[in-house]
Amino acid sequence: MARITASVYTSHVPAIGAAIDLGKTQEPYWVPLFKGYDFSRQWLKAHKPDVIFLVYNDHATAFSLEMIPTFAIGTAAEFQPADEGWGPRPVPKVIGHPELASHIAQSVIQDDFDLTIVNKMDVDHGLTVPLSLMCGQPEAWPCPVIPFAVNVVQYPVPSGRRCFNLGRAIRKAVESFDQPLNVQIWGTGGMSHQLQGPRAGLINREFDNNFLDRLIADPEGLSQLPHIDYVREAGSEGIELVMWLIARGAMSDSAPRLRHRFYHVPASNTAVGHLILENT
Repeated sequence: MARITASVYTSHVPAIGAAIDLGKTQEPYWVPLFKGYDFSRQWLKAHKPDVIFLVYNDHATAFSLEMIPTFAIGTAAEFQPADEGWGPRPVPKVIGHPELASHIAQSVIQDDFDLTIVNKMDVDHGLTVPLSLMCGQPEAWPCPVIPFAVNVVQYPVPSGRRCFNLGRAIRKAVESFDQPLNVQIWGTGGMSHQLQGPRAGLINREFDNNFLDRLIADPEGLSQLPHIDYVREAGSEGIELVMWLIARGAMSDSAPRLRHRFYHVPASNTAVGHLILENT
């Protein structure tokens, strides 16, 4: 009854959120980046889903090093923007979809993927920056959002293969929900970046664009890429890209329609990648 119609992939650089919140989007440094999302904002208005299933990683706000779930699904009715040390972002609260979230949790856990069910949590820039990039600065987000947090901060992190197969299980769960919902799945984080150590500031255009090519045309092959290749080629934080494989695995097995592709460096010290794929 429900179906996944499209997937969106985007970086979630915190400095992007700050640029939006502080009115800096028209400054020369930021203009090229935000221009890359002009099409995307219009596309989302024309293809507004009933629910967004948003895959992101928490940055030590909802989860600290005391407790780190590998996969956590938000089943609450609403989620407040997190205070990440300088106050919450001035963005709308996130309205959840408890019925679909609980159904997905039931289905995916019965499919042998262990999820942590979260009935209360705040959501940080990993979730709110993608919404801001795609929606601008509305009074309310255009539809309910199901937060799905993935541990890509503390090793061991899930493999690309497991993430891709989890996406397939999420697709199966959505398609077994007994309401005719139009669902989009968003994968966020990345692309290449390293925030510390001798390689701080690393950006690898060749790796990033090859990743985008394969995400579109060969996602199952891409899912076999070992962690060490992400770290070596895309920096210590480049491992966030495994979250894009969850969204890609949730798409139909047939080749998707590419609606938009964008790549830009730098945004702060990070490469920004962005895709919109539609199921055919």
